[in-house]
Amino acid sequence: MSTTQFTLDDLKRILREGAGADEGVDLDGDILDTGFEELGYESLALLETGGRIEREFGITLDDDILTDAHTPRALIAAVNTLLGVGAAA
Repeated sequence: MSTTQFTLDDLKRILREGAGADEGVDLDGDILDTGFEELGYESLALLETGGRIEREFGITLDDDILTDAHTPRALIAAVNTLLGVGAAA
């Protein structure tokens, strides 16, 4: 079982590095249950985010994971499932 865990801080860092942050969005606020579209991240930005997660954490994300995970909480849970750890933000 892996001890590496994907956290909200990891996701925020990867989002900022890969796609930047919309000026009107505060990624430091309570975003766990906010939709990615509301946060200003469309499908191409999420694909880039997924690629960065795969490279950094050594996993393969199925395309369905990125299309079905509409919120940071859902994506974090899916990544942690693949990593074999409990989903905690």
